[in-house]
Amino acid sequence: MRTSFRAPLALLFLLAAPPAAFAQTPDPDVPRMPMPDRPAPEASGEVVPANAVRLSLDEAIEIALERNYQLRNVQYDVTNAELQVSEAYGQLFPRADLTSSYTRNVVQANPFAGSSAGNIFSGLGAIDWIAFNENARTDDDPATMPISFQEYQRRIGEGQAAIGFVPGQAGSNPFGTDNAFQNSISISQPLYSGTAFAAVRGAKSLVDINRAAVAQAEDEVIHQTRQAYYGALLAQEQVQVVRASRQRAEDTYADFSQLVAAGVSPKLDRLNAEVDLANAETQLVSAEAGAATARDQLLFVLGLPVGAPVVLESSLATPEADLFRTVATVEALEAAVDTRPDLEQARLAIKLNEVQRDITAAAKYPTLSAFANLAYTANVPDNRTSVFAPDPSDPFTFEESTEGFFSDAYWQPAASIGLTLNWNLFDGFQTRRRVQQNTIAVQQAEVQLEQATQAARLEVANAIRELRSARQRLEAQSQTVQTAETAYAFAEERLDVGTASLVDVRLASQNLDTARLNYLQAVYDALIARSDYERATAVIAPGPVRPAAATPTTASIR
Repeated sequence: MRTSFRAPLALLFLLAAPPAAFAQTPDPDVPRMPMPDRPAPEASGEVVPANAVRLSLDEAIEIALERNYQLRNVQYDVTNAELQVSEAYGQLFPRADLTSSYTRNVVQANPFAGSSAGNIFSGLGAIDWIAFNENARTDDDPATMPISFQEYQRRIGEGQAAIGFVPGQAGSNPFGTDNAFQNSISISQPLYSGTAFAAVRGAKSLVDINRAAVAQAEDEVIHQTRQAYYGALLAQEQVQVVRASRQRAEDTYADFSQLVAAGVSPKLDRLNAEVDLANAETQLVSAEAGAATARDQLLFVLGLPVGAPVVLESSLATPEADLFRTVATVEALEAAVDTRPDLEQARLAIKLNEVQRDITAAAKYPTLSAFANLAYTANVPDNRTSVFAPDPSDPFTFEESTEGFFSDAYWQPAASIGLTLNWNLFDGFQTRRRVQQNTIAVQQAEVQLEQATQAARLEVANAIRELRSARQRLEAQSQTVQTAETAYAFAEERLDVGTASLVDVRLASQNLDTARLNYLQAVYDALIARSDYERATAVIAPGPVRPAAATPTTASIR
């Protein structure tokens, strides 16, 4: 597969990295193109900012694996999925809820309004009078005699007045309180929940899927970085070819101007040369703009600010013949099926849908949990003063007592523990139908895996064919460039001896420019075809495209 590597990005911007060993060692099996000298940007007349970053392909891929926007988003998906696992585990942990409330009863309703139930409580004083008279008749003290109910009430009133107590000052409703406090803690612990256990498995499967997505995104980022970097190199090389063409057009125009001035050539030749020069200048402007756009596209893929000054340190050199070596098609297909991260995602998607089916089916089973409830409540009146008779034998002598706000007389604790069993016995077959829907989702995921597998096989086969085609185009274009070089040299020689015109030289020069541009495109196509092959067979790795190691199962594409 792939070996990712990381390094501090600051070093890439503070130090000028050494040129990458990108130019391949010449191989005799691949014809070489006699290209013009490729000067460094500084030597070719380009203005290179002092703060320009020198970037090799290895460094570009390293930066992309750290800063690419798509890859960073996918990595956040992994972090999010890991948090979902923790969230799923939370369903298995105890749950504690705290509730606290305070109520101020401004106006309290009489619970017995509109009924005769209040007469029951108004007659409670008569019960005390009856008890007093009964004790007076049965004791051995001749001084104690039964008294009337009115006399009993009068003495009670005198005793309460003696201590300054006025009946009814605490409020007209003896069944209400001014302040009510409710405080409770409820703790529950799931003992069995099939849904919660399945949710944990589902969250873990989602993490695996997102990790496979990261692996696939890394492969894509490496491939996209190669495409963008090689594309920027191609545009840069095309600028050099067009610049050389413009220089030749300028020389041709100067030559024709001298010939016309000497009366040797007609003005038409000079006008044609002037048109060629103008066209060459236009092509150069377009090529330079295209090169700038290609560099900006590279910066965008890398996740760097677009427009930042950058100098590409590699060159679009002719690849080695080993670059076209591949493993046998059958083995490449099997390797892709076993190791491609997108197929791993498809396999994990089946597992995730199976877990979702288990979560749905768990609704058919009971859930069991334990609970504990703790409460601390209070009903506290504003007037907390009460009267009482300290001597049971003298019910007409009273004393006052005042309780504190947090007195145990008002604040009372409560506690309870137990088990809760929830079991849906019938839901109109809804759960069964949802399970059937989840089963269909599993079957769809299996079909998608089969489709993705065949698509991967098709991609590998196409990559091998494209690599073969790229080599053939490269060899053909290399031969074309050699022929164009020879034709241009012959045209110059014939011009020197007077058997050819400058028009012939100009045509040969244009053909040479076209051949060189086509050859550069063929080199680019070959490098991208190799990268496509590595990505399709899941052997892509950070860095430039590299030839496969020679093994008994390798074959050179012809």
